[in-house]
Amino acid sequence: MDPTEELPSMMWGLDPIFSAFARLHISDILHMRESCQVADIFFYQSHPIHNLDVLGTVVYKRERDDFICYGVDDATGVINCLCWKNDQMKEELDSVSGSPIDGLQGGFNLTVELKKLRQAQQSHCHLEIGELLRVRGPLKTSRQQREIIAYTYYKVNDPMMTVQIEWMTKVLQLYKDFYDKPLHLQTNTTNEYPISSLTKATNIIKDYLDQSCLSKFRPYDVLDLLQPLITSCTETGPADQQPSMLLKEVLQVLKDEGIVYGRLESQDKVYFVTTQDKNLFMAVKDIIREDSKREKYQEKGCHILHILSAVRQRHSMNVSKAVLELVLKTLECNSDIVSTRDNYFTMF
Repeated sequence: MDPTEELPSMMWGLDPIFSAFARLHISDILHMRESCQVADIFFYQSHPIHNLDVLGTVVYKRERDDFICYGVDDATGVINCLCWKNDQMKEELDSVSGSPIDGLQGGFNLTVELKKLRQAQQSHCHLEIGELLRVRGPLKTSRQQREIIAYTYYKVNDPMMTVQIEWMTKVLQLYKDFYDKPLHLQTNTTNEYPISSLTKATNIIKDYLDQSCLSKFRPYDVLDLLQPLITSCTETGPADQQPSMLLKEVLQVLKDEGIVYGRLESQDKVYFVTTQDKNLFMAVKDIIREDSKREKYQEKGCHILHILSAVRQRHSMNVSKAVLELVLKTLECNSDIVSTRDNYFTMF
């Protein structure tokens, strides 16, 4: 696709970058061309862009009653980031900043501890010039200037610049693998590339697991679901062996994607559905909650490989990284855990 040719809006969802928070250089953000179909949609090359993920140094700050404007510099350019204050922050700004925490005579005081927690929270939302800020949100045009309206923003502690180096390396890789590659939409009007039987069978089993909300199953429980697909195919081979062979391949695909896993190795194979396994979710949360309190993991959180090792010891040796990634993604979407950086997780 020609970079100057704009993709019709009804097809934007076919580009996975449109649904993601794109990590672009600020210089590219400022020079992207705006869509002629929908306001506040921009195009980098042939990719439609709406949401952004930016990391940079605060170079200016303007504070108002309802919001704070930070100028963020990533060494390629500077962009304005509008960060709204929530009601709790506005109410506590005066009370917390105006009255320091009094010392305790002894014992545990819930009010004082809560005030400490709120002060720590506010310290991550109020930055000064020279501090590192991460912002995620949509790109808008205001007064003929582009700015990011923050969904999420927080201060990043990076005294050794490890986060910034890791970030810049990752962004360059994203440019190479995705952003600078043209979008190719494959149309299949001539059926030159028909959907394979394996793909059809995999989708059938996925839909069934989603609709039934099963927490576990045995292969023979879902074998009949593939029978209509087998009878409609013209593949050669004994008919009584085709469903079981196809199901074996489907289960392997689901295992590779982390959708199912086998907790125990036995002749009577039982597969557990990852998103429905409450015991697995509980084990992961307990591990992150307990280890996040340890001094070693307090600052950065627990790495995914550490969590995987602990889950295998506590829950099942058959838990794969793909399974754990799906669990962590679900927990983060439910706000049960927080990602402090790539592949690091903690719980407050």
